[in-house]
Amino acid sequence: MDRASPAPARDFSEHQFRDALAQFATGVTVIAARREDGRFVGFTANSFNSVSLDPPLVLWSLSRRSLSLPAFETAERYSVNVLSSSQAELARRFSRPHTDRFEGVAYRLGWSQAPLIEGCVAWIECSHHARHRAGDHIVFIGDVQACARGAGRGLVFHEHRYGWTRPL
Repeated sequence: MDRASPAPARDFSEHQFRDALAQFATGVTVIAARREDGRFVGFTANSFNSVSLDPPLVLWSLSRRSLSLPAFETAERYSVNVLSSSQAELARRFSRPHTDRFEGVAYRLGWSQAPLIEGCVAWIECSHHARHRAGDHIVFIGDVQACARGAGRGLVFHEHRYGWTRPL
């Protein structure tokens, strides 16, 4: 029987880890849900990814310290709003503390009964599939029930800045 060799001691700081991750460009989303009291909760997330085409599954993660966590842990449905390159200020708004992040934001409700923000390049609506604790985050897996594509280019986050891509 082979034994796995022990992991080497980690010789990097949290800051170095963040800088290394910043070299991986990601899309930018706002994940949103309806709270039990009927109000909406949402936050900026670039920790979003596809998992499976059959069945259609996506994943995202949220810090266990987030004030939004209880609302997402009880939500059976939520929306993923894929932001356009013109929505960097919206990404900043949903990444900072704010009394009502949706105040003044144009949206409609879809199947999930969660906000579908106007002007996005895509919308994905999910039902809860699974949740897993992973370090200092909770990983959510959503079962995609509806999706649509808008127009424009998607917003990306790379090297700690917002931007967009262009074809080579």
